[in-house]
Amino acid sequence: MLRIRLRRVGSKHQPSYRIVVADSRAARDGKFVDQIGHYNPRQDPPLINMDNDKALMWLKKGASPSLAVERMLKSRGVIEGSEENERTN
Repeated sequence: MLRIRLRRVGSKHQPSYRIVVADSRAARDGKFVDQIGHYNPRQDPPLINMDNDKALMWLKKGASPSLAVERMLKSRGVIEGSEENERTN
């Protein structure tokens, strides 16, 4: 099963992440199928650079996003839902 998830890169205390499509059984920083973006939480506001078309393509092919990536996709309007609606339910 494929997952869209974060892959940690960067040095100690300087985390940066790649948004990748990987087999769910692969290690966090292991092999991946496709890279669809970057995420840098150390900037203010955090930088999210993602190819929305690629993300949508992988979702249509059956890849499931991790919780963190799902929040990013919702905030960018790639998938339905809103974080505000989830908090109230």
